[in-house]
Amino acid sequence: MLVKLFNENPNLREILKIVEVLRKGGLIIYPTDTVYGLGCDITNAKAVEKVARIKGVKVEKNNFSFICSDLSHISDYTKPISSTVFKLIKKNMPYPFTFILEANNNLPKYFKLKKTVGIRVPDNNIIREIVRELGNPILSTSVYDDDEIVEYTTDPELIHEKYQEIAEIVIDGGYGELIPSTIVDCTSDEITVLREGKGVLEY
Repeated sequence: MLVKLFNENPNLREILKIVEVLRKGGLIIYPTDTVYGLGCDITNAKAVEKVARIKGVKVEKNNFSFICSDLSHISDYTKPISSTVFKLIKKNMPYPFTFILEANNNLPKYFKLKKTVGIRVPDNNIIREIVRELGNPILSTSVYDDDEIVEYTTDPELIHEKYQEIAEIVIDGGYGELIPSTIVDCTSDEITVLREGKGVLEY
């Protein structure tokens, strides 16, 4: 199903339908402030495993990131962070960054081998509202692939055409981008940019 939503004022009725699909273990493709993402409720083991199969990876070994609605989710899944790291993250959210932090024991059991977790709070009202209504972060991985035709990763109608057998809902939030988020390692005192993406880090 292709669902049209507007970033400025996403329709709550449609948001709640999408949340219901996620709660039942469905997969969605959604807009962010960078590339379109494929995701599911992180608390649904079968859905997480399905995403991993689609990407051809193992859940416990892949570096999936979590989409959160705001900073409040971070402490749910990460070890305590320093005031320096907190200020850095707060200053750069919601923007196109993935912050790598040390994971705590609250991660669902199928992530237990992971010592770190990537946290994303995109500058996109659609996906943040979905996460807020769901009450859990959404597991996130990009639909972007270097080998694919560009239009199939940026045009939501073509994304739907290609992925409708995989995702129960594809959200049309306008054209996506090709540049991914900037990945920032915050697991030590020395902040390190692991991948230069769309975001330019402000200290």
